[in-house]
Amino acid sequence: MDFAFIVRQRLEELGFGQRDLANAAEVTESYISQLLGRKKLPPLPNRTDLYEKMSRKLGLPREELARLAALEHHEALDQKWQKAPAARFGPMRDLILRKCRPARVRQMRAIFEKQPFGELEQMITRTLIDVVRDEARAHARDETWLRTIARRGRDTYREMRVRMMDLLDSDPRASIGDFSLFLDPLIDWWDYDLDDFTLEVELATGTIRRFGFREETAKASNAEETGLRKFLRDPTLSSGATAEEIEVLRRIKFSSAGRPTALFYYRMLQSLRDPLHFRPARRR
Repeated sequence: MDFAFIVRQRLEELGFGQRDLANAAEVTESYISQLLGRKKLPPLPNRTDLYEKMSRKLGLPREELARLAALEHHEALDQKWQKAPAARFGPMRDLILRKCRPARVRQMRAIFEKQPFGELEQMITRTLIDVVRDEARAHARDETWLRTIARRGRDTYREMRVRMMDLLDSDPRASIGDFSLFLDPLIDWWDYDLDDFTLEVELATGTIRRFGFREETAKASNAEETGLRKFLRDPTLSSGATAEEIEVLRRIKFSSAGRPTALFYYRMLQSLRDPLHFRPARRR
C-alpha cells in the first residue's frame, strides 16, 4: 500500500472528497488530485506541515503518512540518480540578467552570450538558486512570510504553498523553471566582481549575501569527499542521519581511481540501518 492508496481509502471511509482534504491541508484541490493520481510525489516530511494537517482530517497518525511519503521519495531517488538529466539554463537567462545590477548588465550579457551556458553563467545561476532554496527552507513553516511572497508574485497563498513544497523537493539539475517563481520575488539584485571573483546578492529583506570563488589546484589528502559534502547538504539523501552514522561515513577511505558520489553515501547509510547486515552481539 502506498501514500495515494491509503489517503484515497480513508477519504472513502469518511465520506470526504478531495476538496475537503485540500481545504484542511491549505493547498489547492488540483495539488491533492495530482498526489492521489500519482502524478506528483508527496513532499518530504521534514519540509512541510502537510501531513499534520492531512492526518488530523483523516484521523491517521502523522507518522504513517510521513513514512509512506519518505519511502516513495527514496524509491524515486534511486531511479532518478540512474541517469540525471542535464541542466537547462536557457529559460532563466532573461530573469537572471534582469536581476543583475544595471551597471553590470551589459558586461554580463556579453559574457553569457559569448559562452552560452558557460562556467560563469552556471556558477551565478546555481548560486542564486542555492540562495533561494536557503530562504525557502528557513521560512518553510512561516505562514506570514509565505503570504508576503505570494502577494509579490500575485499568487494565492495556497498556490504559493504548493509551489514551496515543489521547490524544496525539486532537483536543481533537472529543471530551472520551479526556481524562477521564487527567485523573482526573493532576490532584488546581484552583482559579480570580475576582479576579485565575488558575487553579492541582495534579498528582498535587505540582507546582502557575499560569495567568494577561487580555483583550487590541490587538496589535502584528508579533505572531506565532495560526494559526502553533497550528501550532507541534500536533506533528500541525508535526512535523519545521526552524528555517529555520519562519522562512520567520513571514515570510509577510497583509492585515487574514483571518487564516491552523494548517492553512494545515501546507499551506505541505508546499509548501516539495515539489521540484516549485522550479526547480533554475542553475550559473554
